[in-house]
Amino acid sequence: MTRTDDGHPGLARRSLLTGGAAGLGAAFGTGALLGLGGGLAGARALQPAGGETEPSGCEAEPFGGEVLPCHGAHQAGVVTPPGANIRYLAYELRDETDADALGRMFRILTGDIEGLTSGVAPLADPEPELAARPARLAITVGIGPEVLRRVAADPAPDWLGPLPVFSRDRLGTGYDGGDLLLVVQADDATAVAHAARMLDRDLASFARPRWRQHGFRQARGAESEGTTTRNLMGQLDGTVNPAPADEDFASLVWLGEESGPLAGGTALVLRRIRMELDTWDQVDRPGREQSVGRRLSDGSPLSSPPGSGEHTPADFAARDELGLSAIPVAAHIRRAHSSNPAERIFRRSDNYDDGTEAGLLFACYQRDPLTQFVPIQRRLDEVDLLNEWVTHVGSAVFAILPGFRAGETLGGSLFA
Repeated sequence: MTRTDDGHPGLARRSLLTGGAAGLGAAFGTGALLGLGGGLAGARALQPAGGETEPSGCEAEPFGGEVLPCHGAHQAGVVTPPGANIRYLAYELRDETDADALGRMFRILTGDIEGLTSGVAPLADPEPELAARPARLAITVGIGPEVLRRVAADPAPDWLGPLPVFSRDRLGTGYDGGDLLLVVQADDATAVAHAARMLDRDLASFARPRWRQHGFRQARGAESEGTTTRNLMGQLDGTVNPAPADEDFASLVWLGEESGPLAGGTALVLRRIRMELDTWDQVDRPGREQSVGRRLSDGSPLSSPPGSGEHTPADFAARDELGLSAIPVAAHIRRAHSSNPAERIFRRSDNYDDGTEAGLLFACYQRDPLTQFVPIQRRLDEVDLLNEWVTHVGSAVFAILPGFRAGETLGGSLFA
């Protein structure tokens, strides 16, 4: 056992990656990580989702003209197709923004979300042409406990607030917390930038910006639809993920009636994870794969033959030709793994690179972060081979509001 550069007890990289598998086995054993109408040319008419789940996509249109419906039981942007570009915009409420003001704010947001996502420019938009091609634009709205405090008599749920402290976190860099969150994503960066600017204008009288983060993933068309995205470490990111079609997906992700005005919404945890890519580049390919527990080429687990594919179940009992654990006992996927089926989260992560640092905007949705995300992160915080190259530098939790139907107001349940 050594100390890492930041002073935390840890395992030396050399012992873990260069012949240190036997030492790992002795230290940790072989137990089980995981893991509106179209008023402007180019956009088709907005269609209500109609069902209890969000639509999975949209009809064929020329690239950039596609529309994702914004109406439904759940907000778009959670299970609808991820955009190639995304912005997370967090705000602090102004002191004078009371319940009546929040009601006006949500009505304004509702109208502009309906318009922007369908290719219709908001009123007084100085550049209406920029709204005409929404490129599968989705706008998702979340709230912090302060909104509930000012509007509803119901107390905020226990999970809606800062997460428990993790020993390796290095927070306080300006990407923590917030009273209100807008998630703006689309396949076109121009559509995202324009929508974000219009929404900023909507909120100016009610809230002030707290932080914003910009993410991206492979451009649409660069990979076949449904391909797992790669992070900046070259890894397939998000292989083990519940799917909306799964029988237990709703019980894992969507908030139930016990959540009162939040029922039909979900809990979002957003973590900004800085990657130390300069030192990661110095690790050889076998060392990288052992750190994760998967092959870089196709994401297959080290317990299965090469080429078996990323969705082959990991066998944490498998041994290599030397009798050692095929997946190292401190590998990321082993430490993230849980035998408790309720301890799962729905991931939607994106890369970021702001010119000074790069990494991952790790977003996950669930019913209760305290019983779903936190246990996983605690295991990773204790020991994970990737810890030498990743640092959590931002953390926020928001309640994503339930969806709304045509003629309704987003957030209307808060005022019922």
